[in-house]
Amino acid sequence: NSQRLYSRVYYFLFKFLVIGNAGTGKSCLLHQFIEKRCKAERFKDESNHTIGVEFGSKIISVVNKMVKLQIWDTAGQERFRSVTRSYYRGAAGALLVYDITSRETYNALTTWLSDARMLASQNIVIILCGNKKDLDADREVTFLEASRFAQENELMFLETSALTGENVEEAFVQCARKILNKIESGELDPERMGSGIQYGDAALRQLRSPRRAQPQGTQECGC
Repeated sequence: NSQRLYSRVYYFLFKFLVIGNAGTGKSCLLHQFIEKRCKAERFKDESNHTIGVEFGSKIISVVNKMVKLQIWDTAGQERFRSVTRSYYRGAAGALLVYDITSRETYNALTTWLSDARMLASQNIVIILCGNKKDLDADREVTFLEASRFAQENELMFLETSALTGENVEEAFVQCARKILNKIESGELDPERMGSGIQYGDAALRQLRSPRRAQPQGTQECGC
């Protein structure tokens, strides 16, 4: 019971987005990360696209701190664009996803990236994910050109496979680690509105305890 209770206590909550064209495997990345599985039939049924927004959350350990990720998986189809844009507000991190076997999804990255930087938090941390790494034989986008695109746009970059799970957790963890580094350096302020970051129970307890101790010391003083 105490272990279960501990697993629910987290220091920060980060709002995350998963963005990119339809059919890139965004929902599968989310399910693989949260449930450690993604049904193979999702990959066969191209019509099984997210309508609007899917949601999931998970608590992970990042640099010895428990962090809760609140993840919004947005629809990649153009007709849902106006709906999903409202979910960009106040996002701290994002996975920008393309399909390594589809040049079209790679070419659309610039549009998704400009949306994220314009509509989300100004300091949003983005990791570029070349998904479907398991389909290397059908590759249309090389690792090198995607790596250059990431470098030019100041993004982190990984190739992932939502089917096998390769680099899926690592993508979320790397993004969360960079957000945490920015908080510790003072570049990000969790108390600023729209930062996409909130203090969790563990942090609030730590922040409140010194404040509670102060009045007791004043009473003992007898001034």
